Amino acid sequence: MANVSVIIPTYRRPGDVEAAVKSALIQSEVLEVLVCDDGSGDATEARIRSIDDARVSWIPGPHAGRPAVPRNRGLAAAKGEWIAFLDDDDSWMPGKLAGQFERLALSGARFSCTNAERIDGTGASRGPYFSNASSVLGFEDLLRVNPVICSSVLVHRAILDKAGTFPEAEGLKALEDYALWLRCAVFTPVDRLDQPLVVYRDVAANSIRAGGPSSAEQRARVLLDLHGSPSYRMLGPAKRRAVEGELRIAQGRATLVDRLIHRFL
Repeated sequence: MANVSVIIPTYRRPGDVEAAVKSALIQSEVLEVLVCDDGSGDATEARIRSIDDARVSWIPGPHAGRPAVPRNRGLAAAKGEWIAFLDDDDSWMPGKLAGQFERLALSGARFSCTNAERIDGTGASRGPYFSNASSVLGFEDLLRVNPVICSSVLVHRAILDKAGTFPEAEGLKALEDYALWLRCAVFTPVDRLDQPLVVYRDVAANSIRAGGPSSAEQRARVLLDLHGSPSYRMLGPAKRRAVEGELRIAQGRATLVDRLIHRFL
């Protein structure tokens, strides 16, 4: 049964996003593919509209420069019972969604992610993103580290209705996915497959993380988002203490890094 809405944010990658869309359309579970533009103003719209499939929708918007904004536009328009995310320079392997639904039926989780094959700018494989990635992760596991590749995520709409949307604050640019996954993990385990069912383009020069804050500062910002969210209020006392402890550690490390940077300027 086709019950998955696929959300693809895009900005000025007409060829890449066309390939991403087509990789989603071969999945029999797809109800719709929502291409959410971030003000490209180039050939992207024409390329997407040339795809002869009624399941594909073009959702325009002004340029924000933050993936959270077009992704949230897609969430507002999505009709599917399940939501899947795919970045415009990545693609899915055949049977990606079918494999996830098969595992979800066994685990009872309502959030799934998979491993990915990394490719560089020449198209050469750099191997799988993770080693031995199969497991079902609880909230505490995700609190320690983010093993979730955004382009692999499949999550039930009811979980997102509780967890909310991607945070759009400038300070969480490129971190908004981890922030949302943490909030989702309050309500469901995360089923993680070792199979590389996503082709992940790993080109550092194209990453929006380039030149961003330190990893300690990034972690502090994500944990602050969780701490201020409705999801946090759904946690029991022990898990709240865990969040607060991790937040103190992250803030302390961020302060230390900041002091060291200023010392050597």
